[in-house]
Amino acid sequence: MYARDHAIIATPIGFVRIEGDESISRIAIDRDGAAKRASSAAVRAAANQLQEYFAGERITFDLPLAPLSTPRGEALRAAIVAVAAGETASYGAVATRIGSSARAIGQACRKNPLPIVVPCHRIVGGSGHYSAGEGIATKNWLLDHERRFARIDG
Repeated sequence: MYARDHAIIATPIGFVRIEGDESISRIAIDRDGAAKRASSAAVRAAANQLQEYFAGERITFDLPLAPLSTPRGEALRAAIVAVAAGETASYGAVATRIGSSARAIGQACRKNPLPIVVPCHRIVGGSGHYSAGEGIATKNWLLDHERRFARIDG
């Protein structure tokens, strides 16, 4: 077993840690940290794309993501990614699009190891919960940011 490569970038919502090797396996939003450059191409690309996102220069991502363990998990992730930047969708609406349940979408969002890149912040429900960063404050910041810059890709 070997250690994954990682990068840490400073952003308006905190320090974002990106982990992976040939693909991106985890993104975490932390309050504290120190910038670190990665050696693997995939992690460097993710750091660059996230910096472009926070600068308002990018709203979608083109990164190699670590595969999920089941086709069902991949379908749930794809459904979350399909919600366009600057928009939101309810758990139920996303579930209906793929013939799933709102609970399955909620669980996929709660367990999402790739916040921002897999934009679970765009999925909304009555609870107002968000499991990354500072919770709902981070979710609201990301949604407001995307609404300001959504025009760049479309």
